Amino acid sequence: MRISYCALLRIRDDDRFVLFHTSSRPGAYAPPGGVFKYFPPAVELLEHLGFQPERHSSRGVRTRADLRGVLPLRSFAGFRQWFASGAYREDAQECLRRELTEELTEVGFPDLGDRVREVGLAHVRTVSEGPYPVSGKDYRQARLFEVHDLVVTGGASERLREAVVALSVDPGVSTVVSATAAEIVHGRAGHSLIAPHTAYLVGTRRTGADLPPVQ
Repeated sequence: MRISYCALLRIRDDDRFVLFHTSSRPGAYAPPGGVFKYFPPAVELLEHLGFQPERHSSRGVRTRADLRGVLPLRSFAGFRQWFASGAYREDAQECLRRELTEELTEVGFPDLGDRVREVGLAHVRTVSEGPYPVSGKDYRQARLFEVHDLVVTGGASERLREAVVALSVDPGVSTVVSATAAEIVHGRAGHSLIAPHTAYLVGTRRTGADLPPVQ
């Protein structure tokens, strides 16, 4: 079976949510975030479970130690138990700070990354999918999405939020947009295609099928 365990960051401006262009799915937008990474002490445990990490040649070392890959269905309960323990892996704060720093560079604003290490997060919801059969594939899939709010208490987090919100409404910036809850559920904000998992920013269900990533 295939597994993918991720954290997503919700940055709000009134009734709108900030989304970044996704390099793995050109033309689509999604919330900042990505797959949790595991640390070296977890390698032996994951190998014992039969975990084989998924590699994307287009993303190189960025996918190293990602909790995205395949493992035997019989090992899924053990994998979930290990993940829930939090041992030898990133927590949501580590994951989202790393991902946000990387993605700010990808969308063309690396200078904003200096503010990321000071931001706080608040858990919103965790959504689990599967295991379920995948159409056209010979495996089942299970995914987890931890959604967290950017906590704005002044200082660096306020300046960062103001900066990305300003980018999202700037007609000269094509890599950062904003969308309402209704637009997210619909799957489009104007000409911008919205990745289906973005729906977890506003609820526990989504309606669209997955967009295929660049291999």
